[in-house]
Amino acid sequence: MNKRGPSLGELERAIMDVLWETDDPAGLNVRDVMAALPERSLAYTTVMTVLTRLVSKGFLTRKRDGRAWRYVAVDTREELTGRAMRDPLSNLPHAEQHTAILHFIEGASDDELEVLKAALAKVEARGGRGVA
Repeated sequence: MNKRGPSLGELERAIMDVLWETDDPAGLNVRDVMAALPERSLAYTTVMTVLTRLVSKGFLTRKRDGRAWRYVAVDTREELTGRAMRDPLSNLPHAEQHTAILHFIEGASDDELEVLKAALAKVEARGGRGVA
């Protein structure tokens, strides 16, 4: 799987939102995705191309369903967002990671600090590891 950075274009994000919001564990086909985006009036081939691109980027998997494909998100929205926050830090030396985190916290609003404190409390309640 080609897990590149979690960078999505606007249409890719809209399609991912549709897939994240589905209750069908088997995923959706191209027509299902199109039906969930009626305000966009997209061509079938456009949606199919974007879904194929998302598979090649590692954001989706697909399985045959007759003559069609069914698409499923590899990660949840939360997992993808967490990776988007972690990946830039992982490319820094350890001391610079510490500095970057401190700089981020010092610039955070009161609301952002409350969210961070609540998330840290959840992680600590689970024994110090895990996704909030």
